[in-house]
Amino acid sequence: MGLLVPATAHAAKRQVPRGWLGVVADGPLNDPAYAQGPAEWDKMATSGVEAVRTAFYWRSIEPTAGQYDFSVKDQLVLAAAKRGLGVLPVIQGTPDWAARTAGDPASPPRDLADFARLMTALVTRYGPNGSLWLEHPEVAKQPIRAWQIWNEPNLTRYWNVAPWAPSYVALLKTADKALKAADPGSQTVLAGLPNESWKALEAIYKAGARGSFDVVTLHPYTGKVENTVRVVKIVRRVMERRKDAKMPIWVTELSWPASAGKAKQEGGDFATTDAGQASRLDAALKLFAKERKALRVERLYWYTWLSVEGITASGFDYSGLRRVRNGVLQDSPALTVFTRAARRLQGCPKVVADARRCRT
Repeated sequence: MGLLVPATAHAAKRQVPRGWLGVVADGPLNDPAYAQGPAEWDKMATSGVEAVRTAFYWRSIEPTAGQYDFSVKDQLVLAAAKRGLGVLPVIQGTPDWAARTAGDPASPPRDLADFARLMTALVTRYGPNGSLWLEHPEVAKQPIRAWQIWNEPNLTRYWNVAPWAPSYVALLKTADKALKAADPGSQTVLAGLPNESWKALEAIYKAGARGSFDVVTLHPYTGKVENTVRVVKIVRRVMERRKDAKMPIWVTELSWPASAGKAKQEGGDFATTDAGQASRLDAALKLFAKERKALRVERLYWYTWLSVEGITASGFDYSGLRRVRNGVLQDSPALTVFTRAARRLQGCPKVVADARRCRT
């Protein structure tokens, strides 16, 4: 894929590591009725996205025990690899055959050995020696080395067992053991923690999780930009007390929905307007780029790339950098801010079509 500007024009200094700035790729992005296939991935890459976080639903990958269907995720992983984008999968969603509570999407697995086999199968498909790369030698290999284990288990909508931490930690330990056996260089990434995330992390430590994960991840949803970093600082203090001071933190969801007056309020002054979303995104990227070394924030993902306004009752329908409004797919004002920030942070006078080409 060609460069949009001459390589000699790349004189600015990169301020963040490659892959630091990403987006969540979910929902309508995987629906051909909304996303325009390769064109949407091209738009993502040329807007400065260098990494994507996306759900790998177990129930879709292994609908029947022992029978794996990688076809949908193959397309996503290849689309990202063609553009030099890293992929962070979020492994979640127990199939009915493996669930403690069949029919409940928030159910954890009944037998952790089933989850271990899934993790081994995923590394075998997408890891450094993955069969996907052998089948597609025309695509530059972009192996998946980091795996996020579940999403927001401290919320009952994602984990229906109470207390949640002991059973989640048992799953985490199982995943970590399977991942390290299949790929010793892999990273076991903690589930993204929202709300009072420092309390959730303390509960995870108390359940005996230390040594079973390599990255702490946060979803610091709050109305004020400065409070997002404040949450990270509080969590960092918990990690220091637990002797994990050097462990990185990833912000795997950051957002302010432009849903004020359009959908249910998500709490306090969290919802905002299109202009407010753009200004908060701009301020947040500047603040996190400034604080990232001190707080060891090694990745940041905006939630989300593409959303459909009014498709549900949630304000997050208005969180997309790209949005479908009245059936028309269009850029949000925040996308302009995101792209400008990406150019500055990545040291590119213009954003390029392949994330690997923007370098100093």
